[in-house]
Amino acid sequence: MQQKRNIQIIEWEDLDKRKFYSFGVFMTMAIRATVYPATLIRTRLQVQKGKSLYTGTYDAFRKILRAEGLRGLYRGFMVTTFTLISGQAYITTYELVRKYVSNYSKDNTLKSLVAGGSASLVAQSITVPIDVISQQLMMQGQGEHLTRFKVKPTMGATHSVFFGQTRDIIGQIFAVDGIRGFYRGYVASLLTYIPNSAVWWPFYHFYAEQLSKLAPSNCPHLVLQAVAGPLAAATASTVTNPMDIVRARVQVEGRPSVTETFNQLIREEGFWGMTKGLSARIIASAPTAIVMVVGYETLKKLSLRPELVDSRHW
Repeated sequence: MQQKRNIQIIEWEDLDKRKFYSFGVFMTMAIRATVYPATLIRTRLQVQKGKSLYTGTYDAFRKILRAEGLRGLYRGFMVTTFTLISGQAYITTYELVRKYVSNYSKDNTLKSLVAGGSASLVAQSITVPIDVISQQLMMQGQGEHLTRFKVKPTMGATHSVFFGQTRDIIGQIFAVDGIRGFYRGYVASLLTYIPNSAVWWPFYHFYAEQLSKLAPSNCPHLVLQAVAGPLAAATASTVTNPMDIVRARVQVEGRPSVTETFNQLIREEGFWGMTKGLSARIIASAPTAIVMVVGYETLKKLSLRPELVDSRHW
């Protein structure tokens, strides 16, 4: 017999899809803008050799801000706006796969694990080319000596500089690696993000349920979910960080082999090399998780079919 859940999950069939997609675009963009600086810092920390450029997350933030200004923390940001497409693909795949798996099992952990992994597979197929371009742009400035491609100095208006640098990077990648260059690190990305997503969702629901048992009965579910999100994100980030480092190095440095890159990381930097950028990743994932959970659960609440609005405890 299925145990009654303390926090009722809003499923795909409960949603007004028109509202869901309209609100979802704004939510995704807000999340990207909030956490992008931490993502940029994480990438530079993971690609650098030892501590050749930065000693840690705060040191990187301070040096980038001082040397490159606020714009330096948003290098490549406009390119990542194209991930709005992958964001919508991720949400849709997650909800549809949850619905499909529910035909065979009512176990929420299984539904979350399969749906999370499937959603990440679809999203990464769209995201990897965007990541390859944006990471090359992230490494410009203080980190440009660590990457294979360097943008040419461009004068003019901000939008002209952005499009000029982006076009320059795309041209260099295509000239050296062809179309395959835009999918460099695809396997490493799958090995990073599929487990990350598959771990995140089950732990998110697990932490939310455990918190609901400890919290007062009148505690809003959204508060519990907002706490559960960062806990799940920290858990998933810790588990998958080694592969995230490998992914970043394969994509930025143009390394041909995931296995060779991993072995070199262990050989040169030992066990602690696998924790590089972890604090920045957790710092990035915590607010991302809070914004995503609050935004996503609010989005689903706002997108409920009218006849179901009064049936969900908020």
